[in-house]
Amino acid sequence: MKYIVDRTKKESAYLQLYHQLRADIVAGELSYGTKLPSKRLMAEELQVSVITVEHSYGLLSDDGYIESRPKSGFYVCFGNESAGKGEGFSEDPPEQTPDDMNRPELSERPDPPDPIMSATEDFPFTVLARVMRNVLSDREKQLLVKSPNNGLLLLRETLSQYLRRSRGIQVNPAQIVVGSGAEYLYGLVVELLGRGKKYAVEDPCYDRILQVYRTNDVNPEGLRLGPDGIRTSALQKCTAEVLHVTPWSSYPSGITASATKRHEYISFARERDSILVEDDYDSEFASPTRQIETLFSLAPERVIYINTFTKTLAPSMRMGYMVLPAALVPVFQEKLGFYSCTVPVYDQYVLEEFIREGHLERYINARRRKLRK
Repeated sequence: MKYIVDRTKKESAYLQLYHQLRADIVAGELSYGTKLPSKRLMAEELQVSVITVEHSYGLLSDDGYIESRPKSGFYVCFGNESAGKGEGFSEDPPEQTPDDMNRPELSERPDPPDPIMSATEDFPFTVLARVMRNVLSDREKQLLVKSPNNGLLLLRETLSQYLRRSRGIQVNPAQIVVGSGAEYLYGLVVELLGRGKKYAVEDPCYDRILQVYRTNDVNPEGLRLGPDGIRTSALQKCTAEVLHVTPWSSYPSGITASATKRHEYISFARERDSILVEDDYDSEFASPTRQIETLFSLAPERVIYINTFTKTLAPSMRMGYMVLPAALVPVFQEKLGFYSCTVPVYDQYVLEEFIREGHLERYINARRRKLRK
């Protein structure tokens, strides 16, 4: 068996195995339908515990690369039978259904339904109040100083560390732009990339996305969704230079892009020299056990990553951020660097301390435990 665990590395054993297996699955060395060695056999070969292998297989399963079949084992589910033979990505299911024939137009779609679990349920109000008091007493006159245009450096440094821990995103704080919510950041994307480009969105998509684009004189093409993301046939015909996707629980369809589809999006962007806008709203609870890989972590040179704290904390906290590819940072500074940050300095300091002290991750973990139950 070619897999090894290097005990001199800082990376844990289960992550080393996870990354090696994932690389082979994506490269096609472990093709669709391949059965993985049993957990016990893999553990014996690597001289690690069965729990270590179980954790690796669990991560691969969460990410959509393998699936567990009762009383049979774990099998690769990335791609499909033809993809496993080097013939491309997944094929589309039948195009028309009775519901499709009567579906409303994009502009008529409703806002997303309320979340199953209220954003304020079990919220640590006493902790937040303490953080607020700390900021008022500790920061004093710093609260009167204007924020840098892309957000406080301290907050961007803390967000950079948080993204590395929680989302597998490695970025310099200079790549992060803080803004007051996703809608504001969508508008910045248009101004950054240009109104003359061709844009595309999921069909259906959250209608605020369409409203913002159209308000900015952009009329995006709608790409039909299938059961695991945008249909392959729609991607193949698309000529957009900017593709806006919500890989996790897209509204209002609730569809989550499979691992195969996520790599298909990346291939689309690279082959067409396009930019993906990854709307990662609500991804913190996409899996009740862990964070799932982002498009940005797969192709940081091709993806603008956007997320907010609206769902993670509360809708009243109008704070979001986007992460730019390194090559777009000087372009942003040249074209949009004159914009003032739209999030008050006090709110930024409160959020920074709330994250740095670990309160955000403890809150997320508590809600995940509740989701598991």
